[in-house]
Amino acid sequence: MAIDRKKIIDSLSKLEVVGNKNGIIEAFGVFINQLPAKIWTDFSERLTNKANSEIIEATEYLFVNAAHECGYHTGYGIITSEEWKAVVKPMIEKEPEDILHGAFAVLAAMGWADTEICELIPGEKMVVKAYNYYEADVVKSGRSSKKSAYMLRGISASFMDLAYGGKYDPSGKSSLYSFQCEQVKGIECGDSYGEFIVTKA
Repeated sequence: MAIDRKKIIDSLSKLEVVGNKNGIIEAFGVFINQLPAKIWTDFSERLTNKANSEIIEATEYLFVNAAHECGYHTGYGIITSEEWKAVVKPMIEKEPEDILHGAFAVLAAMGWADTEICELIPGEKMVVKAYNYYEADVVKSGRSSKKSAYMLRGISASFMDLAYGGKYDPSGKSSLYSFQCEQVKGIECGDSYGEFIVTKA
């Protein structure tokens, strides 16, 4: 693999990211809100903790789905951006596998999650390990009874959509949702890292 994860993280983490007066940042070809991660985690935890057993799965799906859609469009913005072309593209030797590794390095550089792909069967399966992610901070003390990395679940599936789901579709009607992700370990549950398994939907 030609992707130098450390170099990508070192280079892109130095980017100055500035929002406009409304806190909106135009980065990687998409607009991103500059809000504290705590807003997202507090909101998702309040809703999922209040959901009864009959609707908890559907409630969690809504958060995963929001991240899936966001990851799909933001991910495409990242891999077509000038920053990507300058830093990551020169390292790419094998597509789309190197693009996937590069995308997870960008995720780490932006502070969303310290992640890496530890297993990849092209077009079939991907296993991602996350050693730090903002959703792991949902538990103030002790351990959570549930895995809460909804953002990483959605983004991991969306990156596989971009790699193997077909041509990018801005409408999201095709290629999006061709993969799904299950979280099998979580720092928020007391594990030493989060683990995410992406398979065909």
